[in-house]
Amino acid sequence: MSNNQTKSDVILIGAGIMSATLGSMLKELAPDWKITVFERRTTAGEESSNEWNNAGTGHSSLCELNYTTEKSDGSIDISKAVKVNEEFQVSKQFWSYLVDSNLIRNPRDFIVPVPHMSFVQGDKDVAFLKKRHEALANNPLFQGMEYSDDPAKLAEWIPLMMKDRTVNQPIAATRIESGTDVNFGALTRGLFANLKRQNVDIKYNQQVNDIKRTGDGSWQLKVKDVDSGAVERHTAKFVFIGGGGGSLHLLQKSGIPEGKGIGGFPVSGLFMVCKNPEIVAQHRAKVYGKAAVGAPPMSVPHLDTRVIDKQESLLFGPFAGFTPKFLKFGSMFDLITSIKPHNLLTMLASGAKNIPLTTYLIKEVMQSKEKRMDALREFIPNAKSEDWDLLVAGQRVQIIKDTAAGGKGTLQFGTEVISAADGSIAALLGASPGASTAVSVMVEVIQKCFPQHMKAWEPKIKEMIPSYGVSLLKNPELFQEINASTTQTLGLGEQSPQKAARRTVS
Repeated sequence: MSNNQTKSDVILIGAGIMSATLGSMLKELAPDWKITVFERRTTAGEESSNEWNNAGTGHSSLCELNYTTEKSDGSIDISKAVKVNEEFQVSKQFWSYLVDSNLIRNPRDFIVPVPHMSFVQGDKDVAFLKKRHEALANNPLFQGMEYSDDPAKLAEWIPLMMKDRTVNQPIAATRIESGTDVNFGALTRGLFANLKRQNVDIKYNQQVNDIKRTGDGSWQLKVKDVDSGAVERHTAKFVFIGGGGGSLHLLQKSGIPEGKGIGGFPVSGLFMVCKNPEIVAQHRAKVYGKAAVGAPPMSVPHLDTRVIDKQESLLFGPFAGFTPKFLKFGSMFDLITSIKPHNLLTMLASGAKNIPLTTYLIKEVMQSKEKRMDALREFIPNAKSEDWDLLVAGQRVQIIKDTAAGGKGTLQFGTEVISAADGSIAALLGASPGASTAVSVMVEVIQKCFPQHMKAWEPKIKEMIPSYGVSLLKNPELFQEINASTTQTLGLGEQSPQKAARRTVS
């Protein structure tokens, strides 16, 4: 082991969309700071951020039915939908700033317009969708959302899904054209390419094995080279743990009290993918249905147009499954080694509560391809097995913690920042909506961990995110102005693709 200690101002663990976003923001706010990145894989964005490991929906609550719930009085709670939508608007603002500053490539490389739709069948779900549409349609953030229960209109919107369909029950859909498909892998790689140009030290094939506090309050990392086995020590005043499923183990090794009592529940995912041009050409939308009873929220079935490297394909899924790995390229011992004395009771309580969920996930793993094709035929009645291949997606690790509302061992769906009281270290845990809200989440990290700099940084943050500190919902005129600007800059308007395609990096 080398006794030399390399010092940085900031260390980012994991080269995914979260570290890419935080690194890009900090480089704008504090350009003189020395930033070092450690990634165990050979390139950036190989785990959850990779374009083939997620659906790239650009989560903005335009189609995700699980972000709106029906209350006991029959009304629709849209609060989470509004929150997620506002967070995606923040992401678009920051991406627009980077494009305008010539800091990332042509926006068309990572974001394209694709309509977002919700699709339901049966009296109960059609009634729910109609009420959901009524609750959202007059909201400034959801302007332009259309509803139809007319099969002829649906045949115009989703011809592939309506072809050969026997309509023997009520059927309905909502559609909004302002949805997007986001290639988070391409965005992540673009952000890291820019950080490298700005002298950020990005070290691949580096496994962070330990992290501990030093006498002066800094953090010391023990880092192993995956190829040579050589071990080095690196220190920093601030550490961000953005290693996806790998974050929980490192948070535990830090020993901070805020990380006690937290566990993780891994969920794997599979998609069916179609690259047959004749079929792909018949569908252009991201269409979300309702999750099956007992299924976790991340298992909401959806049929997605994907645009990756300018090639369109269709993804259907996800089919959830269970594996003890916390990362796609992780270890079968990840789950068992995450159980510690301080979270044992929480994990046991969660296990007892979630036996039906675990059973469901194991059944999903055991499904044959033909069984999965049956699920796909709920969306595409005439789907043929030979046109669809199975794709293993990324791992998601849901947070398990004790909460006032859910009691001991409550499974959390969403993302959460865990940070030390002094702000010297922060970890991001959880899953969807994840990447889509990366900018909002990283603003939260900056606020929590660098309060002493916020006054000086605020003008620059407002330049990067014009709506910073303001509710877009409560300021519809500002939303209209910002939305028009980001739509133009990111090439998301009907007349913008040619302009966007001509945009080049300086």
